[in-house]
Amino acid sequence: MNTVIFRTVAPYLASLMVLFSIFVLLRGHNEPGGGFIGGLIAASALAIYGIACGVAPVRRAIYFHPLQIAAFGLFLAAVAGLMSLAGGNAFMTGLWVFPEIGGVELALSTPMMFDIGVYCVVVGAITSIALALEEREVE
Repeated sequence: MNTVIFRTVAPYLASLMVLFSIFVLLRGHNEPGGGFIGGLIAASALAIYGIACGVAPVRRAIYFHPLQIAAFGLFLAAVAGLMSLAGGNAFMTGLWVFPEIGGVELALSTPMMFDIGVYCVVVGAITSIALALEEREVE
């Protein structure tokens, strides 16, 4: 199924899917969504791009090795949990900060930090598996 149309459309489709995955990630605190499903959408986008264009362009596009992305996500999720211990609360207790940037109040929280960590773990792990399977299929 490696047609000219698919190879032409795949980069645009992957870009839209990654944008949608970020929307789902950030929407997940108030409505359905979050880090896991957002990460699955992003990993699917990278898999589609890999099927259409090959493994090497995907590796160039993500810049970091997928397992490094997963490790960073695991570190971020753990730090999100440990921040509550530093504040004298139970592990994984949600903490919020409301800085004002340019006259707009921005709500930052440890649950959002945890979700971003989960997003990175899912993207890294699933992308690593998909790329390994696609490389093996070529041989």
